[in-house]
Amino acid sequence: MSDQKKMAIIATKGSLDWGYPPFILASTAAALGYDCEVFFTFYGLQLLRKKLDLQVTSLGNPGMPMPMPMPVLLQALPGMQKMMTVMMKKKMAAKGVSDLGDLRELCLEAEVRMIACQMTVDLFDMDTSEFIDGVEYAGAAAFFEFAGESDICLFI
Repeated sequence: MSDQKKMAIIATKGSLDWGYPPFILASTAAALGYDCEVFFTFYGLQLLRKKLDLQVTSLGNPGMPMPMPMPVLLQALPGMQKMMTVMMKKKMAAKGVSDLGDLRELCLEAEVRMIACQMTVDLFDMDTSEFIDGVEYAGAAAFFEFAGESDICLFI
């Protein structure tokens, strides 16, 4: 049995704002010497697409800090999600926050194991040629094998 610490992450969200936590945590864990694995399921599979065209989830997210108060009703108007995505990307760039694609690449370079849920890929008839290289495909049982031995297991 290895003395190396392990961290397992389940990534279930496929939006810009929810894409950062799994990649930030996984890359940090890898930098600290953890053996790390991320299991992408349902909407989290969007984070594995070659072309990351993600938007923020402002609607139903009252804790989202924006430059101006944004009532829920206004967030439902056409074009508001796109506008808020542009605002968020601009704020992140101004604060020096890494691009989501760069964080994902950092995880791959750090040998974070990325597993796409095969059941979800099949359920949504996803084209795996649209996913980045280095992704493994497996079911939940394969993830449990790793997660059951992990020191830290996170659901995002």
